[in-house]
Amino acid sequence: MKRKILFLGFLVFSFVGLSAQGDSIAFNREIKAGIRIQKTQKLYWENGFSVDYTCSRMWDKRLHLGLSYTSSRLGSAIGSNAIKQDNYLFSVSYHFRRTKALHPFVQLNTGYFYADYESPIFDELDNSSFLVSIDAGLYYEFHFPLTIGLSAGYNLSSGNGVSGPGSLYPIFYQMSLYYTVFK
Repeated sequence: MKRKILFLGFLVFSFVGLSAQGDSIAFNREIKAGIRIQKTQKLYWENGFSVDYTCSRMWDKRLHLGLSYTSSRLGSAIGSNAIKQDNYLFSVSYHFRRTKALHPFVQLNTGYFYADYESPIFDELDNSSFLVSIDAGLYYEFHFPLTIGLSAGYNLSSGNGVSGPGSLYPIFYQMSLYYTVFK
């Protein structure tokens, strides 16, 4: 668990370090941070945090890098016996029609999934997996520093309980609400 948190911290500080290396690299950069609400089809609500980074040197702000953490601990598992599961994601997205307020995007995510079954009788079951997923959706940028993103996605590395975690379902929906921290 400590390695995952250190890795996530390393990626966040890498974004910040890249954006702070001087005007030649960080020209016209944009950093957004906010909440992510994710629903796995026919399973749990998973909520968490997300960061999005882009700059004019990344195909004129069409390419975005992102970090997200979502967990059922902040969703369906609050006050219930739902399985506590965590998703750590690094994403790369491409935004079409970037100059418009409403623009579509496609995204490739990779990361790590962990399910805490809490009881030693489940120790033989797979409870973690490398994640690879794709999603597509729409972003809407308001005239004030707020952005909303909606998408539907597919986990390429889902599980069935025998090979891979049984609570890692393939289809998910997500909404991200960002506040522009730096522009």
